[in-house]
Amino acid sequence: MLAVSRFALNRVLGIVAATNNREVMTAASLLIVISVAVLMEAVGLSMGLGAFLAGILLANSNFRHQLESDIEPFKGILLGLFFIAVGMTLNLPLLYANPLLMIAGALVLLAVKTLVIVGMLRWRKVSFRESFQLALMLSQGGEFAFVILTKATGLQLFTMELADQVTLIVGLSMALTSPLVVLQRKIWHCRSETVPDQDAYWDDHEPEVIIAGFGRFGQIVGRMLQARHVPFTAMDKNSDHVEFVEKFGNRLFYGDLTRLDLMKSAGIKSARILVLAVDDVEESLHIVDLAREQNPNIHIVARAIDRFHAYELHKRKVENVIRETFASSLEAATETLEHLGYTEGQALAITSMFRKHDEEMLLKSAGHMDDMKELQQLAQQGRLELEKLFEQDSKNPVSS
Repeated sequence: MLAVSRFALNRVLGIVAATNNREVMTAASLLIVISVAVLMEAVGLSMGLGAFLAGILLANSNFRHQLESDIEPFKGILLGLFFIAVGMTLNLPLLYANPLLMIAGALVLLAVKTLVIVGMLRWRKVSFRESFQLALMLSQGGEFAFVILTKATGLQLFTMELADQVTLIVGLSMALTSPLVVLQRKIWHCRSETVPDQDAYWDDHEPEVIIAGFGRFGQIVGRMLQARHVPFTAMDKNSDHVEFVEKFGNRLFYGDLTRLDLMKSAGIKSARILVLAVDDVEESLHIVDLAREQNPNIHIVARAIDRFHAYELHKRKVENVIRETFASSLEAATETLEHLGYTEGQALAITSMFRKHDEEMLLKSAGHMDDMKELQQLAQQGRLELEKLFEQDSKNPVSS
């Protein structure tokens, strides 16, 4: 299992991801879980332990975010069934017979786990208030305890009576966690004028730049940010980019970029800048709409495939629209002018004038993109204005 998880799992999932089929990816993850569970049972362990190990393997794979999004619709139902089954196995007569002992055991478990987690977070320089809030939320016994107890009882490591007591204590700790968190928030609120944001620490440590689409366009942006040690989060549906990005300490979220759950996982709500580098027009516009909906203040730098794509982006009030062939064409024109005998200053001035004029025309046209007749008139008017500018510039040549 260790060897497969280390050397083969990501490659297998990468092959599956290359199909760009969500159903195949979901089926592959279920196959891995079932296979590991059967394997564990075959060597004398429980299927529950195998499923747990498979979950750990998948959760640490490079494709964990896509898998998490795919199984999200099933998670609530399966968790509900699991806890209903656990609740039906609780020995309630044991609680009636020894209520103080059982409740005291649950409180001791909560207290010990809270102290351990607080200590770990304080060691990581998290404030005491945030450490305590998070520790209290995680203080309940884990559901894997039920799997271990069932197996241990079957192997006669525990007596049935002891297993029932521990199961009941873990179940009570789960039931007590939510009321204790609510009580703690009320008490803390009474002692301070403002309630601290428990997510502030984590949000401050999230990359402020998200690059949506990590092809040639996005990679250039990423390389420049990397060179200046600016952390970023990349999103892409090409599995070949997954390992490449994570080698350099940046996060990459693999999957369909138009899925809201994936964008939320990538941190769209806390990001300051979204670099939109995808090469599909409909996908690009959908991402802009989702990003604006989740984070109205986010600054978007968008790649435009053509002029009409640029119109749509301007219509959505995207701050910076970069037409992918425009800048390179201007650079080619500048080089051409220089080889024709123009000085570098003259060539750059002509290029600058053309850029300014074209961007002004683009903004004017963006408001009439549905009126083809108006667009044609604006284009004709723009050509006449540009001709006049060139005529005027030829009469007053720019010095180097």
